[in-house]
Amino acid sequence: MDSSYNQITLLLFATALIGLFALRLRQPIIVAYILVGILAGPSVLNWVSAHEPMELLAEIGVTILLFVVGLKLDIKLVRQLGPVALATGLGQLLFTIVFGFLICAALGMDWVRALYIAVALTFSSTIIIVKLLSDKREIDSLHGRIAMGFLIVQDVAVVLAMMVIGSQGAVGVDAAAAGVWLQLVQVFAKVAGLGVVVFLLMRYVLPGLLRAMAGSQELLLVFAVGWGASLAAGGEWLGFSKEVGAFLAGFSLASLPFREAINARLASLRDFLLLFFFVQLGTQMDLGSLGAEMLSATVLSLFVLVGNPLIVLAIMGFMGYRKRTGFLAGLTVAQISEFSIIFVAMGVALGQVDAAALGLVTLVGLVTITSSTYMILYSQKLFAWCEPWLGWAERKDPFRERALESPPEPSDVIVFGMGRYGRRLAERLNGEGVRVLGVDFDPELQARFAGSAVPVLFGDAADAEFVTHLPLGGVRVVVSTLRDMETDLGLMAALRRQGFTGTVAATVHSARDGERLQAAGADQILMPFTDAADHAARRIAAALGEGERR
Repeated sequence: MDSSYNQITLLLFATALIGLFALRLRQPIIVAYILVGILAGPSVLNWVSAHEPMELLAEIGVTILLFVVGLKLDIKLVRQLGPVALATGLGQLLFTIVFGFLICAALGMDWVRALYIAVALTFSSTIIIVKLLSDKREIDSLHGRIAMGFLIVQDVAVVLAMMVIGSQGAVGVDAAAAGVWLQLVQVFAKVAGLGVVVFLLMRYVLPGLLRAMAGSQELLLVFAVGWGASLAAGGEWLGFSKEVGAFLAGFSLASLPFREAINARLASLRDFLLLFFFVQLGTQMDLGSLGAEMLSATVLSLFVLVGNPLIVLAIMGFMGYRKRTGFLAGLTVAQISEFSIIFVAMGVALGQVDAAALGLVTLVGLVTITSSTYMILYSQKLFAWCEPWLGWAERKDPFRERALESPPEPSDVIVFGMGRYGRRLAERLNGEGVRVLGVDFDPELQARFAGSAVPVLFGDAADAEFVTHLPLGGVRVVVSTLRDMETDLGLMAALRRQGFTGTVAATVHSARDGERLQAAGADQILMPFTDAADHAARRIAAALGEGERR
């Protein structure tokens, strides 16, 4: 084995161990990747010399990342972006760039460096946010959907920013001497030409080609990687960056029916190859020089952790949403993303900013990603603590969010959580003549259940204020199918404050959780998998008994 192989093997093993530690701390693995690079770099252990193979793997990882971003940017989805997502996304971008630039200038940075860092601070990590919201089962909530909307706006903005940076190399020195206008004409001509080629391929070539390859998932994956790498190389040949070409390659497939299959196949490959980008980044960080950036990193981290959520909270409050929804959505922009680091790395490669700026942004990334992870994980408790100071962020009539709520109907049973289990439970109870009211925090479910025998009310069980408006007078049983311990405990406490004396049933997946909820006052514990297995076992045993009697 050569030294490059040995070094990469050792880095992978070290990353797995430190990644396990990060997992225990409930941190994104990106943090572990950068820490491994710092430990393996010249500032600490200095055991990495195989920079060329790592740089190649890192470039492929970034190419696939941009390809996947383009792949998710379906034109139909872009058209459906609501006014709140667009206004919040653009408002947050403008606020962060303007005030970030002023803060950087006040810290003594020149205007180019200040502008690069200010733009880098605007981008939030879609990957991390999706993972955290999915783990908390909040991806379909109102604040989750709004957050995903303005994260898409950010993704479009970061690609446009990279195209602007990439276009700096789209014309040569001779053309530069001919004047700025000639440069702009050449850049737009190349962009238009590339766009026309991609459009024609989207319309006439790619659908049939992918349909022919879809019979083999392995071949589909190979084609996707090859297509993304080809356009990345083509973008670089035209004078743009690889990232721009890779994004266009993904975008060209975004409206085709095979994009989900391609995306699922590429996700693991993307995550694996990005490891090398962040490890390589960590190896290039000089801890000695970072000491001089500590004041700037602290100020900018506080700006991202506090300023970005506040502007989202203010915009959403102005647009007619409750302060709780704005606060929870705002927490999703309290960190910078992997794109922030990639964006500044492009500026370093072009010689427009120094390596110290990249180290500063990486340091801000480590601080904000680490801190915001816990802010999102404990968002309900954080909101309860901050709520007394957030009255300014809500209109007297939060009309936009109130419009999602329909007047609650009298019912015998209220079922919180209208997923597969909750919906089946509500429909069976309704079939037995029981009046059932469903409650769910997915605003689209209300329209989906329109005309159904079971009415569904938009609301969040974790919102104590919402519980106070429920028609609990004639309700005999409240069922929670949410499977989130903290939400269930909060719901039971809110019901007690309202004087509810009926039966409370909660769904759990472990006996330990069931015991904890019973101690908190739950009257019945439902264990779907255990109950279903017990019922199935009785049916099978009965069938065996009938077979023996025959």
